[in-house]
Amino acid sequence: MGIVYIIGAGPGDRKLITLKGVECLQRADVVIYDLLLNDALLEHCPPHTEKIQAPDPRVRATRQTELNQLLVEHAKAGKVVVRLKGGDPYIFGRGGEEAMALTEAGIPFEIVPGITSAIAASAYAGIPVTHRNYASSVAFVTGHSAALGPDSNINWEQLATAVDTLVIYMGVAHLRQIVERLVTHGRHPATPVSLVRVGTTPQQRVVQGTLEDIVSKVAAAQLESPAVIVVGEVNRLRQHLRWFDTKSLFGKRILVTRARAQASEFADLLEANGAEVIQFPTIKIQPIENVDVPPLDTYDWVIFTSINAVEIFYERLRENGKDVRTFGGTKICAVGPKTVEALNAIGIQPDFVPTHSRGGAIAAEIEDIGGKKILLPRAKIATTDLPNGLRERGAHVEDVPVYDTVKVASDSDKGVFDRGFLRDEIETDLLNGRIDLVTFTSSSTVTNFLEMFPAHAPAVLLADVKVAVIGPTTQKTAMEYGIQVDVIAKAASVESLVEAILAFTL
Repeated sequence: MGIVYIIGAGPGDRKLITLKGVECLQRADVVIYDLLLNDALLEHCPPHTEKIQAPDPRVRATRQTELNQLLVEHAKAGKVVVRLKGGDPYIFGRGGEEAMALTEAGIPFEIVPGITSAIAASAYAGIPVTHRNYASSVAFVTGHSAALGPDSNINWEQLATAVDTLVIYMGVAHLRQIVERLVTHGRHPATPVSLVRVGTTPQQRVVQGTLEDIVSKVAAAQLESPAVIVVGEVNRLRQHLRWFDTKSLFGKRILVTRARAQASEFADLLEANGAEVIQFPTIKIQPIENVDVPPLDTYDWVIFTSINAVEIFYERLRENGKDVRTFGGTKICAVGPKTVEALNAIGIQPDFVPTHSRGGAIAAEIEDIGGKKILLPRAKIATTDLPNGLRERGAHVEDVPVYDTVKVASDSDKGVFDRGFLRDEIETDLLNGRIDLVTFTSSSTVTNFLEMFPAHAPAVLLADVKVAVIGPTTQKTAMEYGIQVDVIAKAASVESLVEAILAFTL
């Protein structure tokens, strides 16, 4: 017998899921997830997890019965099953119905609460649902059509004035009827109202008004579901407490072309500033097999130019039964702060860190290397500036490729594309100006990106899009293709690139 975890995933921001929710996903054999869920949450699952999207309730009247059967069947097969639901499973999420079905079938289950949209969307809009000067009570109400019928068990007559703050779910399509009931039963027409659409996400929109004018304002703004309706004096606090939709990059859509394994930190920094990040990797880091690691004690220097070089080279050492002691008295050069961190993580403090990342600058800055033997483990497609510069200074350089940056072949290439954003969608959004910024972190990302859109000249494809690059080498490659570069990082790091993007007015 297996077990079912009914988990609340939160309202949209992928980071609002609980630690316990993530732990359950990491053990899952099967995940049955809601239609509107943030797909990025599924990345917590192990490779063997079977992922099943729940039937759409708008087109499948038997959806809940089917879901209950799926949960029971997989649990009876001895699997760890996660039922991943938006918001909180016990607040208008039918989690109670699913738990009852499991109880009747004798299936063990656990409930992992989630942050419901009434709280999260309001908070991200700058509206506290309670505040001792404005509201000491709050009620969550469904605005579904069934709640407005004559046989509804919601007592609108009493509810209208019973609590200070009302947060209404699933009510956008019935906003007019909801407003009429509240006013008819005593709520003052001047009561402030806010609608928060897709709260906690970079697409969040807020429309504010009063019970008297909110219907016309929502119609004028063409605001559609999903959204929560917040009724009460607490809405007056938004003008003071807005924090999310005032971020520098809020609402901006930024395309990240970096290899997925390297993109997470970059994406996190952009998202922290409010951007919607679309991960569209054009390259993959692929270790080269059967690399013959030479005896390190025969070299005077080993120069690492990237995190990838450190991690892959060290893995090759381990495969050969060696560790950091193999470096012995060999001096280590690390290019860039992240490369230094990667070396520190395996217990190595580099002897030299150049101030610039360009090959020629590194070769010029390093100490006297005349007659010295240097090992350079790096990418197969790396430029020749560094080894040539070292040789010009009299060094004997052995350039050993330990990894390759290969082109992502297709939309289905091992799931590297993010959240359903496929090539055709990206192409359409680029041509129609629905992407604000494209970022390139290497020359290969530029070249591979353009090769994925052969039907369009680069200048046409990116005519309505700003372009940001990580350094002069990448800038040069982009310009060779006729691409206008709008943003260039001062240093070869994603932190510097984000700083440059923030300083630029998108």
